Amino acid sequence: MNELLVRTLTGLILIAAALIAAIHGGTLFAVIVAAIATAMFYEWTRLVRGWGPVWYASGFLYALLPALALLWIRERDAHGVDLLIWAFIVTWATDIGAYFTGRAFGRRKLAPSISPGKTVEGLYGGIVAAALLAGGWALAMGLGRPLLVLAPLFAIAAQAGDLFESWMKRRAGVKDSGTWLPGHGGVLDRLDGLVPVAVLTALAQLVGLT
Repeated sequence: MNELLVRTLTGLILIAAALIAAIHGGTLFAVIVAAIATAMFYEWTRLVRGWGPVWYASGFLYALLPALALLWIRERDAHGVDLLIWAFIVTWATDIGAYFTGRAFGRRKLAPSISPGKTVEGLYGGIVAAALLAGGWALAMGLGRPLLVLAPLFAIAAQAGDLFESWMKRRAGVKDSGTWLPGHGGVLDRLDGLVPVAVLTALAQLVGLT
């Protein structure tokens, strides 16, 4: 089975699982989020081994803050599940749009010293995909027009999260943060973009932009 097919099948399973957990909410969602945060922290500690106590402690916040943000978004009000799915769409659309646009049209390297495979064209494709898909979802669910502006901005944040984790892996001298997910690597590899998006979405909700 070729790599793209494995990556696609794994991605579809993860998306379905995330949507089911988000819609169900409650204890099931909380337990899944806690388990994922634990896996993220475990992978972080393996990446930063020998980097010093500050890096080790930072991993706890890196895993905890998005976990709390996801729980906050989901349970805050009646629109929580719709806003949570919006955050997922921003992250997924950015990742998928960047991947396929970069493969088809990528010419200029985005950050060659950190992640040679990422391109400027891929970044643009991810931003457009997030703006269209997450914007469409926001309008359909009546989440508020500010999210139309926040979608492309948060897409940039998602790409920044991806680049940050790529930098960590390069410093650690590893290709992936783990081997849990066929075609994707580890949990950090899959959720690096969701980390900033979740936190920023929770902040937007807190200040009344949603």
